[in-house]
Amino acid sequence: MKNVLIIFTGGTFSMKIDEKTGAAVPHLSGEDIMTLIPQARSIANIEIYNYGNYPGPHMTPERMLEVAQLVKRNIERPDIDGIVITHGTDTLEETAYFIDLIVKTEKPIVVIGSMRTSSEPDWDGPRNLLDALRIIDCDNSKNMGVLVCLNGEINAASEVTKTHTESVETFHSLNFGALGFVDRGRVIFNRIPYKLETFETDKINSNVDLLKVYAGMSEKFFKFSADSGAEGLVVEAMGVGNVPPKAFEGIMYALEKKIPVVLTSRCPAGETLDIYGYEGAGKLLKKAGVIFCDFLNGQKARIKLIIALGITNDKERLRAMFE
Repeated sequence: MKNVLIIFTGGTFSMKIDEKTGAAVPHLSGEDIMTLIPQARSIANIEIYNYGNYPGPHMTPERMLEVAQLVKRNIERPDIDGIVITHGTDTLEETAYFIDLIVKTEKPIVVIGSMRTSSEPDWDGPRNLLDALRIIDCDNSKNMGVLVCLNGEINAASEVTKTHTESVETFHSLNFGALGFVDRGRVIFNRIPYKLETFETDKINSNVDLLKVYAGMSEKFFKFSADSGAEGLVVEAMGVGNVPPKAFEGIMYALEKKIPVVLTSRCPAGETLDIYGYEGAGKLLKKAGVIFCDFLNGQKARIKLIIALGITNDKERLRAMFE
């Protein structure tokens, strides 16, 4: 059997329903969870690491860096064949992508979560954990970057996003589809990830804001972000990469203050392109110095900019990292 390290970080996976309040709260340790899923030890030799018991919204870029460094140290061990990370689903895609960007290894790393608590009869945590162990046991899982697996669907960390607030079928890759799936213990891959890239760094700059553009948006939030000391800005533009005229003025204000601005789309799928030439459109944004990213959503573009700014402030180097 393969030797697998499971890093427990918290999330719904570790929660129970409090009898007094009726609310889901953190409760279970890694050891508690493994006691509830005894069949896991028939698939792999398991080592447990309790990083914490954080709900998804409590994860920060700084904690993501700690988890990524923990993964980096342990994945290099010759006695470890792969790593599973349990995580709250609200920020799971961000942590998974963070790790994907700074940990380079051929060994499989699988991030999982749970949409149901252990108090509920349809707790999906056990299936997700068992599927993750089977993924690590599969030799085809090597050199695939960080993987995310819930509800039997295998996705790339760089591509997947949470699409539904409650459904167990919430994680999907809207642009390219799943990499594969786990069916009754069999791991089947249909393709490789669209893009795999890693950056050598142990520093980040989390002072990056994310603004979503809306109809009639003015310049005020861009100016507030710039004037309050933001060192990077990600803008979720309309469509293929366009903003209202006043929002364009706000972006120009940030650029004049030497703040790198990365553009993505507020659409669930698709990339940003400099196609249109009217006021606030992509052609003018590109000419002004805005950095376009391909198929990343806003939250992932922010994670990438946080990591990139830990490496350099040079606008052209940043542009090369994204474009």
